[in-house]
Amino acid sequence: MRQGDTQRTRRRELRAVLACLAVLALPGCLAQGGGGAVSRMLMPEAPPVPQGLTSGDMAEASPLLVDLMTRRSALPDGAPLDRIADAVLIADTRAAAAELRSARLRERAQSRNWLPSISPQASLSSLGSVVAMLVVEQVLFDNGRKLAERDFAKADVEVAAVALVQDANARVLGALRLYLAALEAHEKAALAQAAGRDMAHFEWIMTERVTGGISDPSDLQVLRQKLAEIRASEQTESEAAGAALAELVAMGVSPALLAQMAGLTGAEVALQVPTPLPVPLSVRLAEAEQSRAEARARAERAGFLPALTATGALGRNAPDPSVGLRTDRPLGFGLGDDLRAIEAATEGERRRVAQSREESRRRLARLEQEQTALARQAAEATVLASRAKANLDLFQAQYDAGQRQVMDVVGLYEQFARQQHDAAALRYRAALTGLEIAAELGVLADGDRL
Repeated sequence: MRQGDTQRTRRRELRAVLACLAVLALPGCLAQGGGGAVSRMLMPEAPPVPQGLTSGDMAEASPLLVDLMTRRSALPDGAPLDRIADAVLIADTRAAAAELRSARLRERAQSRNWLPSISPQASLSSLGSVVAMLVVEQVLFDNGRKLAERDFAKADVEVAAVALVQDANARVLGALRLYLAALEAHEKAALAQAAGRDMAHFEWIMTERVTGGISDPSDLQVLRQKLAEIRASEQTESEAAGAALAELVAMGVSPALLAQMAGLTGAEVALQVPTPLPVPLSVRLAEAEQSRAEARARAERAGFLPALTATGALGRNAPDPSVGLRTDRPLGFGLGDDLRAIEAATEGERRRVAQSREESRRRLARLEQEQTALARQAAEATVLASRAKANLDLFQAQYDAGQRQVMDVVGLYEQFARQQHDAAALRYRAALTGLEIAAELGVLADGDRL
């Protein structure tokens, strides 16, 4: 009897082993084409996952990823703005790239979710002995849940990729904003220095006139006050330029590169924005989040439907292999509301995409109008400054001829200096607005270099 029981136990274990092997081989039979079953079951060592967007992903990338990788920088090649952008991107800590790599690893893990799952089980029997077995489970039909999970992982990669491009463009915009601020402050400090020299000359003239009893000492006090304000303005602008440059150095820009900076020219800010305009990054992010939400909704909806599963076990006293139906989520009286909530979530994501498109169009329209207005105002301020200079030269000639007082010339000189200051400020504001447009479109950095 004992020998017969042993043989029956061995036969039962052999059947369990064969059943588990059949469950393990089932995905290869279900897959399209019989040639790939062996290679899938062997599971060779996976290639390393890249840290960011790379051209090597182009063949298997989704249309959204291809769009991100093919975007080219609108900054003039080799210009100071372009070199500043390269420097801050090289020094970037790339936290968003780490998030993208994590999403890609999750996608790779989900790409094998059609394979059987193996889990150990241990329990204490009624006789006090421990029963251990290895349970193998293979989903035969799940109403598209596994496919939805794979689609969710792919959309998660797209969300992380858009976030990486947004982060890079925001970093470049921040660095270029600091660079323009340093240039503007440096130019204003130079204008204040020149105005200080001229005002010091007027002060000397007024001092001589007061000493000779020709002019009122109160005029001398007014001139000295104006000179002190000019020198204070020069000091303030110099400090602002130094602070902006210090931040750029902290972001990884070489001091040698910053030492070569000069005033802003029209060629440096002539951005090469492609036509037609690329889809703004905020819209791309909303689209990726919509795809992810729809995949999540399909997976949740499939969880309410019965799935066909084959199960086998290895171990002493293991149950016989079985095929059964089950649902991942229990069915209750609130099932209808749960399904409607899932549909409402996907509808909310679709509306969020439309809202993102509208808001992006509004931002771009506002920035374009603002850039046009600032460029016009800068040109007008330049013309007004040239006219003020012509009037100043006329007053200077009249003063030399004894037809004007010193304070008349000083008042006109202040107007001329103010016009120069306004023209410089408007010129840099127009340049910054153009960079903000490029950042909104995601073209401040090459996509395949991120």
